[in-house]
Amino acid sequence: MKVTIICVGKLKEKYWRDAIAEYSKRLSRYMKLEIIELADEKAPETMSPAQEAEVKEKEGQRILKNVKDDAFVVALAVEGKQLSSEELADFMAKKGVSGVRHMVFIIGGSLGLSPAVMQRADFALSFSRMTFPHQMMRVVLLEQIYRSERIQRNEPYHK
Repeated sequence: MKVTIICVGKLKEKYWRDAIAEYSKRLSRYMKLEIIELADEKAPETMSPAQEAEVKEKEGQRILKNVKDDAFVVALAVEGKQLSSEELADFMAKKGVSGVRHMVFIIGGSLGLSPAVMQRADFALSFSRMTFPHQMMRVVLLEQIYRSERIQRNEPYHK
């Protein structure tokens, strides 16, 4: 299965880039992995609801331009379904068996995902009701995808 991670915002710190590189290397033996970084919209600290909606809409348009029609889309959203690592492994395995060849995970910007992106999503996944920086979430997502691959193959991985 091919996995694409579409994320809004750039990785600025070297330690995040190093972690992404490490998990990308580990995952390369299991799948074709692609990470697409999209520019985030400039968002001042105080915005009206209309301005926030406009930022999410612009970011959402950029995201959707990178989603292929045949992709199974998983949006990371606080209101999504929470899964254990084992449940995520099972979810991904079942999707692969059912014919999904390309799974796309979407990590939005600081304001979240637009309604259009959520509508396109086939599944909404939540890692927590808490909010995390997109840089950290990218590392956590890759780690969980790697853990899922190890679980599916009954390979050892620390708990």
